[in-house]
Amino acid sequence: MKHLRAAVKTLIVPLSLSLWAGASLAETPKNDYPTITRVEYVVACMRDAPKASQEYMYKCSCVVDKIAEQLDYDEFVKESTTSNAISIGGERGEVMRGLKGGRQLARTFHGIENEARKNCFMKPK
Repeated sequence: MKHLRAAVKTLIVPLSLSLWAGASLAETPKNDYPTITRVEYVVACMRDAPKASQEYMYKCSCVVDKIAEQLDYDEFVKESTTSNAISIGGERGEVMRGLKGGRQLARTFHGIENEARKNCFMKPK
């Protein structure tokens, strides 16, 4: 009986540890954005909403989740930053407007964002 218990322990402990490690890796979404990035997006989205309400908190959260399904975090940062910077007036904005491929990045981001907004029952920008 002691040998059986020892054999079970030697098999179960490493197996349970490997299953736990595999499960924790599987639970992490592929395109997980830092929480602060998601919060900043939702706050900005709610600020631009026709009225601040809990409904728009859910809709804006949905939009950033849909964007995360399409773009990994590095792509999101690059495309959203370019998109926002292109709209800056004057010389500072001109640097981004003059960026090779910058306008295409902005158009791509706006397309993904507008599709996400439609899927989350919001009007496209």
